[in-house]
This record gives sequence, C-alpha cells and structure tokens, in this order.
Amino acid sequence: MIRNWLLPVIAGAIAMGVAWQGTLMATPYVLMSKAMERIGGGAPVNSFGFGKLSTADNQPIVRPSPDLVYSSCVFDLSHGAVLVDVEPVPQRYWSISIFDARTDVAAVRSDRDTGGKQARLALLRKGQKAPPGYEAVELDHDKGIALIRILLSDPAEFAGIDAIRRKSTCKPAPAQ
Repeated sequence: MIRNWLLPVIAGAIAMGVAWQGTLMATPYVLMSKAMERIGGGAPVNSFGFGKLSTADNQPIVRPSPDLVYSSCVFDLSHGAVLVDVEPVPQRYWSISIFDARTDVAAVRSDRDTGGKQARLALLRKGQKAPPGYEAVELDHDKGIALIRILLSDPAEFAGIDAIRRKSTCKPAPAQ
C-alpha cells in the first residue's frame, strides 16, 4: 500500500519545490513591476516625475519619510542608454538611487559622493560605453527606477527645492 503512494508523494514534493522556487524567483520582478506602475504616476518612461510632499493621503513610495522630497524616473534601456543628471541642492542632503527590475540597487550617489556637484550617471547594458562626462552604471535588466531623495528641514522650503530638483533630467542618450 505504501508503494502505491510513494510515487505520487515524491512527484507532489518535487512539484511543490519547483513552484516554491518559481515563486521566489518571480516575486522581485512582480513587485518591481507594480512599483514602476505606481511610482511612474503617469510620467513618460525615461523622464523624471516630481512628486508632491508626502502625506498620509499621498504615499507613492512605501513608507515615505515626511522630510524627504522624492523624484522618480522609470527607465527602459531596451532602445539604448539613459542619461541621468541630478541637479545638486546646495547645503542639503540629496541622493540618487538606481534600482533594477529585480529590486537590486545598482548605484547610489549623494551630495557627499559628488562634493556637492551634479551627479551624472549613464545607465547602460553590459558592453555599452558611457558618453564623456558620465559615470557608467551597468545594469543586468532593461527596466528599473531612478529615485532622487532630497532632505527638507522645513516644509516651507519645498517651493525653492522643487524649482532646483526640476532641473534634474532622465533621458535617452543620443544615438552614437
């Protein structure tokens, strides 16, 4: 009697293992796909969307900090490199983080890394070259999110900082 059940039990265990592994492998891509839909917020691909101050009613980022201003760019490298220029905000902490389609962090730069100067990143696939003046960030996936965070000391600073951050760009690189 046990022999009659042995093969189905083994087959079921193998099927469960394959399903579990498939779920583990697919989850980061599914989560990032949903994040790109939500964070993109209608902004075109390969361009920054500039969010409002986070409130209880306005939370495009999971658990946003109320003292940070967010800008995001959903990028797609399938037609070539994407150039990200981050305008520095004087005497203020700011950072740019690049996340790939698997939710992995590909690069992080801040005002401390750039000495308060502009961050210039070229998002590339392996084998592509960055244009002069850009730091290469090689990605294993075509899609992802570039996220700028700027620290506010007081919400009243938002208008001045908003004007500066809107000078940041995320755009396809010119054809070479």
